Parts: sequence; C-alpha cells; structure tokens
Amino acid sequence: MKKEIKTYIFDFGDVFINLDKPATLRELSKLGKSDFNDEMLKMNKLYEKGMISTDDFLQFYQSQFPQASKQQLADAWNSIILDFPAYRLQFLENFSQTHQCYLLSNINDLHLTYIKANLDKAFYKQFINCFDKVYYSHKIHLRKPDAEIYKFVLNDAGLQANECLFIDDTLDNIQAAQQAGLQVWHLLPEEDVINILAR
Repeated sequence: MKKEIKTYIFDFGDVFINLDKPATLRELSKLGKSDFNDEMLKMNKLYEKGMISTDDFLQFYQSQFPQASKQQLADAWNSIILDFPAYRLQFLENFSQTHQCYLLSNINDLHLTYIKANLDKAFYKQFINCFDKVYYSHKIHLRKPDAEIYKFVLNDAGLQANECLFIDDTLDNIQAAQQAGLQVWHLLPEEDVINILAR
C-alpha cells in the first residue's frame, strides 16, 4: 500500500518551460527547417543529457542553418520558454503554502542564462520561492534519468521516497525515479501540469 504523499518533486521543464516538438519546430521553421533530421535528433538528445557543451550544440546548428547567427539560433531555441501564464504562478504559490515542493532540473546553461536575462527578475524570484529547494543537475553533477540524482535529492532534503511524488513527462525519468522508490506521475506532454494538479 502506498503511503500518503507529503512531498511533490517537479521537473523544471514540465512546470516552467514548454519545449514540446510543435513549439520547437515553429521556431526552427523561422530559420528554414520544416522538421528534424536524424542528426538534429541525435544532437538534441546529447545536449539534453549534458553530453555536449552549449558551444558545440550551437556550432552544430550553425552547420544546419549557415545563414543564421549564433544569437539567432539561441533566440530561436529559447523564445518558447517565456510562455508562463500568471495563473500558473498563482497556483504554485497557493499550492506551496500547504505542500512541500521541490524542483529538479536538467536545465542547461543556455536556457538558464536566457531566463535570467530576459524574464522579469521579481517574477522569476516569485516562481523559485514556491519551492523548498531547487536542484540544478549541473550544480550537483548528476543528471536525469540517472537514479542517483533522485537518491541525492532524497538524502539532501531528508525525504522518504515512498512519501514523494515525482512529476514528469519522460518515461526514462519516470522509470529511474521508480527505481529510487518514488511514487510517480507520468504527464502527457500536451497537458498543462498545473491544470492537472488543480483537478
């Protein structure tokens, strides 16, 4: 029998960033591509897993879009992250008043730099303040879907795995969290995480 959920562990992207394929393709289409090729898919996965640097990632995309500048590529990849409606922040603020909430992120330095440079600082601070602690994988040198990252968070925060619910839309991450003993909630990418939790 599962224990009562006392703590919610959110994935940064599922709460804050919309990196779905249609949105990404919308941005890439502005640079002249209508779909991903096999090389792009491979590089996207390597970058997501932190196996290549931001410079290497942008250099690859410069070879795909030789007419685009580095800044244009960075803007294309990051323009979709600022779509964060106010009702989400309001819900998170209310939710965090009665629930323990942690944030776990594989966010890379390109996205984090862009967020800090372009998002209203007070708004971003409000968002971060909704969580008891934020764990950035590049700071603790562990990345999803390695089960060790979940164990690190549990140990660091003094949490019981079977009393925590991990929320993500990636099956590899979900399975690794299960291996670490967490209860899990697999989201559909097209759904809104805050609407789901509010139901």
